[in-house]
Amino acid sequence: MAAISFVSNNHRLSDNRRHHHGPVVEEIDPLLRVFSDGCVERPPVVPTVPPSVLSDPSKLTASDIKLTNDIWTRVYVPAGHHTPLPLLVYFHGGGFCVGSASWGCYHEFLCNVAVKVRCVIVSVNYRLAPEHRLPAAYEDGETVIAWIKQQAFDKNQKSWLSKCDLSSVFLVGDSAGANIAYHVAVRLTASGRSVNPLNFKGIVLIQPFFGGESRTASEKVSDKKNSNSALTMSASDTYWRLALPRGATRDHQWCNPNPASLREAGKFPAAMVMVSEMDVLKDRNLEMCKMMRGCGKRVEAVVYGGVGHAFQILHNSPMAHVRVQEMMSHLKNFINP
Repeated sequence: MAAISFVSNNHRLSDNRRHHHGPVVEEIDPLLRVFSDGCVERPPVVPTVPPSVLSDPSKLTASDIKLTNDIWTRVYVPAGHHTPLPLLVYFHGGGFCVGSASWGCYHEFLCNVAVKVRCVIVSVNYRLAPEHRLPAAYEDGETVIAWIKQQAFDKNQKSWLSKCDLSSVFLVGDSAGANIAYHVAVRLTASGRSVNPLNFKGIVLIQPFFGGESRTASEKVSDKKNSNSALTMSASDTYWRLALPRGATRDHQWCNPNPASLREAGKFPAAMVMVSEMDVLKDRNLEMCKMMRGCGKRVEAVVYGGVGHAFQILHNSPMAHVRVQEMMSHLKNFINP
């Protein structure tokens, strides 16, 4: 898999337009700028691709499906399988503020997951903050689950869903997407709402994006430059300011989960948490595992040595290729042994 690349940034606003929108009040260069009047700019520095871009079309198909004006999905179906496959509902990362199911790095990663793990994947393109602060992304995740459930009851369903084993559904995400997967799972399994005929068999949290006002050890040393990790504490804090409800601190339950909510989620599925050794979130992720186990949930943690946040899509260190292969093996053993 190729490393993620940034398109040459020739998209900076003109001086007149900058003056019109006022000064920049929040910025994560080069991905995001928020102006004093509320205008949000996301320069297209990460390449996007249509679903038709496939390295080997004989191995899988991909297609985009629009659900609402705000939500769409990209569906990956591996070819050559005559028995139903597990279904993964995937949420991309990006601090709740950037990212897309059409980003080339995610498209390539999920093509590989679909083929190597042998599963159908529904990749969710959800609403972004700050225009749509949390819980918008969680609500969009629930909307997609409801849509899949509705499709399952359609007796004339002949599309991708006919390839799925609906008794084997997994919620999966990386970074902010892992946060979304977690909270969608909690909301659905604690609410008492029926998701039949879907059965949540597991949840996979890849470098989950959580936080808190009190810093962990790995967060405290994050100021030391680490080129192998895509996330800094400065960027993390900015994402949370833009994603949480106005006035909320990082101890809000959507950032720093409340164990009480998880205890109420009686049918919360078995979890796999994938942690990167060089990630500023490493200790936060391990604390999350401890909290989940303390609530009586089954949790398997895997730590990938020598790599940082989002290594599976960035491929920005010598160890990344090896660790991605390990990740694929762990995913397969957890999802489709």
